[in-house]
Amino acid sequence: MSAIPSTTADLAASLEVRLAHFPMQQLVTAEQQIVGYCEAQPASSARNDALPLVLLHGIGSGAASWVQQFEALGATRRVLAWDAPGYGVSNPVEPASPKAADYADVLRGWLDALGIECCVLVGHSLGAIIAGAFAAANPQRVAGLLLLSPAGGYGAAAAEVRETKRDQRLAMLAELGPEGLAEKRSANMLSQHADETARAWVRWNMARILPHGYAQATHLLANADLAADLARYRGRINVAVGADDTITPPSACERLAQAARTPLQVVPRAGHAGYIEAADAYTALIDTFCRASAAPRSH
Repeated sequence: MSAIPSTTADLAASLEVRLAHFPMQQLVTAEQQIVGYCEAQPASSARNDALPLVLLHGIGSGAASWVQQFEALGATRRVLAWDAPGYGVSNPVEPASPKAADYADVLRGWLDALGIECCVLVGHSLGAIIAGAFAAANPQRVAGLLLLSPAGGYGAAAAEVRETKRDQRLAMLAELGPEGLAEKRSANMLSQHADETARAWVRWNMARILPHGYAQATHLLANADLAADLARYRGRINVAVGADDTITPPSACERLAQAARTPLQVVPRAGHAGYIEAADAYTALIDTFCRASAAPRSH
C-alpha cells in the first residue's frame, strides 16, 4: 500500500477515493440474479486480446478489496471482481444452507451476462471454494485457476465438526455484528508486517458485510470440500499462501496443493489477506500466472 494519511478515517477515505475510479456496477443475469461488481480495463483505444481476470473475495470482504489489483493490472487486461451472492447489492443464493455449486451457478450466469467465455479465475479464501467448484464444473471456461490462501471447507469432516465450526462463526456474527467482527477479527487477516493502510482497508471491507450473506457463506464453508473439486479439475492451477497466514496456514494449503497436483507457492512476510498487505508481490504473482495461462499447456 502507498503511504497516505495516518488516522484510520483518513486512510479509509483515501482508499475510497482510489476505489471511486472503479465504481460499483450491477447487472441482472438470465436467472434474474442481481450481481454487483467492480471493473477495470484498458483504454478503449488500446488493442487488447489479454484474457479477462476475474477475482473472487473471501468471507469477510468484498469486491472493493481488490482495488490495488485494479490499479496495477487494469491497464493491460480486463479485471473484474464481484460482490459474492449476499454481499453488497448482490442477491443471496436461494438455499439457506448452500453448497459451492449454488455460488458457481451464479458465477456462470454473471460471466454469461458479461460475455466472458474464458477467463483467468482467482479465488481468495472462501472465494477459492467457489472458484474451484466453478472450474470443476466448467473447465473449458477457465484458462487458469489461481487460489490464494484457499479455505478447504469442512464438507469431508464429521457432522459434529461441521456443525461446531458453523455454529461458532454464526454465534460470533450474532454477538458482534459486522462492525464488531471487523474490530475483533480483521487483525487476524494480516501479518505483523502489515502497515496501517492495509489494516484500515481490511477493517473497512469487513465492516460492510451483510449478516444474511455472511451467514449463508458460513454454511457454504461448512458444506464445502474444495479438495474434492481440485481432484476433478485437470486445468492449469496454482496455489499460493502467505508465510505468516494463521487462518489458512501453509500446512493446510499444502494439502490442497497436493490435491491439485501443483507445488505450493509461499509468499514471505504476508498473512491471510496477502493481496492487500503485500500487494506488489501478489499482483506480480497474479500477472505472471495470467501470462502463463495464455500460453498453450505442455503435456
